[in-house]
Amino acid sequence: MTVFNVTPFSPSTFILNGIPGLEAAHIWISIPFSMFYIISLLGNFMVLFVVGKEQTLHKPMYLLLSMLALTHIGVSTCVMPKALCIFWFGSKGITVDGCLTQMFFLHAVATIHSAVLVIMAFDRYVAICDPLRYTTILTNARIAKLGLVGLTRAVLFILPEPLFLRRLPFCANRVIPHTYCEHMAVVKISCGDTRVNRTYSLVILLVIIGLDLTLIGLSYGLIIKAVLRISSKKAHQKALNTCTAHICVILMSYTPNLFSSLTHRFSQDIAPHVHILLANLYLLVPPMFNPIIYGVKTKELREKVGKYTCRM
Repeated sequence: MTVFNVTPFSPSTFILNGIPGLEAAHIWISIPFSMFYIISLLGNFMVLFVVGKEQTLHKPMYLLLSMLALTHIGVSTCVMPKALCIFWFGSKGITVDGCLTQMFFLHAVATIHSAVLVIMAFDRYVAICDPLRYTTILTNARIAKLGLVGLTRAVLFILPEPLFLRRLPFCANRVIPHTYCEHMAVVKISCGDTRVNRTYSLVILLVIIGLDLTLIGLSYGLIIKAVLRISSKKAHQKALNTCTAHICVILMSYTPNLFSSLTHRFSQDIAPHVHILLANLYLLVPPMFNPIIYGVKTKELREKVGKYTCRM
């Protein structure tokens, strides 16, 4: 038995354990999770439907909202169907290829989401600091090209993670104490040398999040500088309203992401079930609230959504 426990092999499946310590409460936990997921899908599909239907919304800002909605649908859908299968049916097995595929798409879509937030910050900068040239600088075609750059970046940066994991040996421990195949959770169950995986993952996290937050901070620094030059309080308020929704989305996206990623690597003091609950909520709560935030703060979108809602 001792020999078996230390002998590397390539298992055909991993076991996703759900939320360690709360297995008895999985059914109860699934109720808010499934509700959040359904609300998220309804809200984001509504944004996509309304923007697609209304010609007046075929503008860069709403194209970016559609891209944001797609990333929200992608992130939550990468995780929730399998998590609910674990909660409801005890279906914990996942193939190695399935696990690595889930990991790739989850992290790639999250990286695209970060890129969309950067483009939205640039959109707000141009709208406030150079409004007369807004329509010439930010065309739909240019937004689409920037989105393609974000997609390419995500694939190039994230693809090595599952490829590096593929070369690692896994021993008798095939249990992943999580509801989904998070990169570091899979790395921790390997019995091989994981220094390359850990280093690459941390570098990518710091490069992507660090670069994107720097660009967002630079955009808002220039926006604040431009707003302070304006003497009119009404203009101040208008500029603030223009950015409020985006700032809320940034805080809801980056704060739990950084907390989850860094505590998974460095903190041993947080109970596993607390960490995993927060990791799941971070994938559910922003996608659920962001359509509501933009619906409330964006008058034109709110009116169009109201028009279609009243018809139902």
